[in-house]
Amino acid sequence: MKTFCVTGGAGFIGSNLVASLVEQGHRVRVVDDLSTGYKENLSALAGSIDFHPIDICETEPLREIFSGVDVVFHEAAIPSVQKSILNPQRSNHANIDGTLSVLVAARDVKVRRVVLAMSSSVYGENPTLPKNESMPPRPISPYGVMKMVGEWYAQLFTRLYGLETLALRYFNVFGPHQDPTSEYSGVLSKFITAMLEGRPPVIFGDGEQSRDFTFVDNVVSANLLAAEATRGIGEVMNIGTGRRFSLKEVVRLLNRIVGTSIQPRYDPPRLGDIQHSLADIGRAREWLGYTPQVDFETGLQRTVEWFRRCRSQVKTV
Repeated sequence: MKTFCVTGGAGFIGSNLVASLVEQGHRVRVVDDLSTGYKENLSALAGSIDFHPIDICETEPLREIFSGVDVVFHEAAIPSVQKSILNPQRSNHANIDGTLSVLVAARDVKVRRVVLAMSSSVYGENPTLPKNESMPPRPISPYGVMKMVGEWYAQLFTRLYGLETLALRYFNVFGPHQDPTSEYSGVLSKFITAMLEGRPPVIFGDGEQSRDFTFVDNVVSANLLAAEATRGIGEVMNIGTGRRFSLKEVVRLLNRIVGTSIQPRYDPPRLGDIQHSLADIGRAREWLGYTPQVDFETGLQRTVEWFRRCRSQVKTV
């Protein structure tokens, strides 16, 4: 049994990771100030985790929480391109100052390793597909810049202080616990919610833009592998599936799964949104032994089922 800490553990990806660690029998500490996470995501695990509702920018409390921890999974962030455009200073504080605080606290109490949630947004407008880690970053949003800086800080802490870090560039993660109510939620949660309610999903642009949609279980698996990997220390690697789907294709698949024939509504493109994204996952395969276990269609079906259960539970309350 090991002791792990998950920052942002009440959020979408973090809560799925916490559940997996608990299921494996580990001791788990969760840090989340609930600014973007939800305590309800951890309700089934309440007696199995140590929950700390603090801001990750508060380094001294982090030192106490990280003491005796083997690996920190850093998932805490304000994970939104659009939020970073509207309020870059707030996002910067959480995503850069917060990441630095996590690294400093981990270094100071001699945590063995920090696995960091980074983003494919660092690739920005580079048109080459698939995206591989040797490409120069060209972010087109403050969020992409913040994640790029987080990677650089992690690499620097490995070189300067010997703190083991691995940065995972997530590609369009979706699945259970993703919040559909926020204006800034992931596109799939918003599409699913709209179509379950009989409303047309909103596509910003022509719908031909494509993404490497990655089911959350694949991301959790990558994190668990990164916690024990012997290669890739101080490096970055893509975590996706190596396949992409256009938003028009997503709507067609959802119509089939939900049993509807709803046509999307098209609105003007948004600032900061890229046209296409596709991960080259060769490095993660080689260094982590990572292989996506859940394909897009299966993940989409599971996600729809989860949202249906949530809606039925709300109706019976």
